Amino acid sequence: MPLLYLIILALIQGVTEFLPISSSGHLILLPNLSGQADQGQVIDVAAHVGTLAAVVIYFWRDVRVGLAGVPRMLTGRIDTPGSRMAFLLMIATIPVVLFGLFLALTGLDDKMRSITMIGWTMLGFGLLLYFADQKGDEGKMSGDWSTRDAIWMGLAQMLALIPGTSRSGITITAGRWLGYDRHGAAKLSMLMSIPTIFASGSFLAVKVAAEADMQAARDGAIVAGLSFIAALLALVLMMRLLRTVSFTPYVIYRVVLGSILLWIGYTQ
Repeated sequence: MPLLYLIILALIQGVTEFLPISSSGHLILLPNLSGQADQGQVIDVAAHVGTLAAVVIYFWRDVRVGLAGVPRMLTGRIDTPGSRMAFLLMIATIPVVLFGLFLALTGLDDKMRSITMIGWTMLGFGLLLYFADQKGDEGKMSGDWSTRDAIWMGLAQMLALIPGTSRSGITITAGRWLGYDRHGAAKLSMLMSIPTIFASGSFLAVKVAAEADMQAARDGAIVAGLSFIAALLALVLMMRLLRTVSFTPYVIYRVVLGSILLWIGYTQ
């Protein structure tokens, strides 16, 4: 695969993974619009590794607390901040894992990759984010996360498996509807991404383990490194901007791109 194309793929994955504009939608669109062959699952795994490393490093303090609480959580003792965080992240991850397995086993995941599908989800869920952001209360912060809210945000995260929805976008939308402030909703969404990306990346890694070769390994290393840098920069920028800026700029981008994709999809 050409180096320039690998760089573009990595930057798109890194920038869009944590912004509410759908990384999967952009990665599906790129080969469709550029005429290049699909990047394949080896590159997808590498991109996941890069973005996972970025979010873990950015939220390392929270990740460390959650990891320390896993042993207590596994023995049923949800009585510390760490065990509580580990438990809530587990609750929020179960729905998307089960739904992902269902889509993979039924083959429905391959039937939802059309330009028109991405156009509708980009547009529709973008508008939903706008209304949630404008109407949502500001009374809760990330530290107020409850079992009930983790369940609702976990159910919302299932929709992210539909290309164009955006995992961060739909979970932030749910968080805003549940009354979390912008920064709190985004932080919870990012923390939820860690077990989700790990699960999806592990699933893909098992599928491609026997197919990898030296060329694929080289391409994957490039994509992982660049995705990491791009994702970390995107995270830093978004989390800082959310203290003073709403999600409206992302909504405008989604509406414009979604409209263009629908026009392309229905006129081809």
